[in-house]
Amino acid sequence: MERFVIIGAGAAGIKAAERIRKMEDDAQITVISIDDQVHSRCMLHKVLGKERTEKGINFVPENFFEVNKIRFIDTEAVTRVDTKKQEVTLACGAFVPYDKLLLATGSAYVVPPIPHFREAGNVFGFRDLSDARAIQTALDTYGKNVFIVGSGLVGLDAASALTHLGGKVTIAEMADRVMPLQTDAYAASVYQAAFEKAGCKFKLGVSANDSVVDDNGNIIAVQLSNGESIPCDFIIVAAGVRPKVDFLKDSGIEIERGIGVNEFLQTNIPNVYAAGDVTGLSGVWPDAMEQGKTAAMNMCGAVLEYEKPYPFKNTSNFYGITMLSVGKLDDKEEGVKICTHKGKDSYKKAFIKDGKLQSILIQGDISNTGIYLYLIRKQIPLGDLSEKVFNLSFADFYGYNENTGAYEFAG
Repeated sequence: MERFVIIGAGAAGIKAAERIRKMEDDAQITVISIDDQVHSRCMLHKVLGKERTEKGINFVPENFFEVNKIRFIDTEAVTRVDTKKQEVTLACGAFVPYDKLLLATGSAYVVPPIPHFREAGNVFGFRDLSDARAIQTALDTYGKNVFIVGSGLVGLDAASALTHLGGKVTIAEMADRVMPLQTDAYAASVYQAAFEKAGCKFKLGVSANDSVVDDNGNIIAVQLSNGESIPCDFIIVAAGVRPKVDFLKDSGIEIERGIGVNEFLQTNIPNVYAAGDVTGLSGVWPDAMEQGKTAAMNMCGAVLEYEKPYPFKNTSNFYGITMLSVGKLDDKEEGVKICTHKGKDSYKKAFIKDGKLQSILIQGDISNTGIYLYLIRKQIPLGDLSEKVFNLSFADFYGYNENTGAYEFAG
């Protein structure tokens, strides 16, 4: 009976456990998690804003582990992986042996090296359910005047939840616009206006570089690079992450930006695989699930390459405004043709290079946008269809011509 051990119960870990059970009916599967329940990180803001219960963001049935005959060790940290003995050490001192190991521990928030930020008791991240609980407690303990570092997806998720609870939120962003990796100036302005209408304040193009603490060591004001001082009751940092790999010290597993893996999601150590945020390949939920599934199949003996994810793919929905952003939105890249369209409730921007779609930004209705993901991933020549790039459908393509080595177009 082969022993499969999975560290992490996020999207990658759970999908892997599910796939292994489908392929290996008699396998012994163990999932180890520092969390006390399975939960969707994408829905944390719903719990923080009290729009959903904690159980309401569990993305598997309550009896998932029992039905699939999976041993679930919850609320337990892994402190060491011995790849020679093939065993995992838990914080409680117990050992868990494995034949195949999957590392799916995800990533953790990074507290920037701003004076007092790493010592103060009122500085929080927003990555896991425990963080959401801590922030809810902070609202009652410290107050509702919140300072957020970073206006990316995580920062805005936290801000939207806090405004729902009556929080007074100030967000500092080093870039000149909100969500700088996913937006351009116009799309960012639409979201910024919606957040400001909800009561948020933005400090753009500045950084936090100092802070003021009270007698208890808690931060009561943040000093900005432009000289402003922003009073606050507590702080949320949302400006960077790092893979959770501290427990892999002396394991021999290669780590760079994340855990190094090959096209089969194998590490440099036999019988050890990795999937999800911890690899640094992608921070997107569907990609993590696909990695978990692919790694699991390879752990079970299949030979399946992982197809690299779309670059910088994200979807968002704030205050009813949805957006799809895929690829780098670089207005200054040489040789790129940029097409834009503004409608009453929509904004679209396409980046075309060498006749192929490289990136797309759609704010508004994002239904029926699968065609753009297809075109970007497959790098299909658009030909004359680039002139109607915002009105394409799969009907415009009718197949691959082996003689010409290109896709042909209908109409």
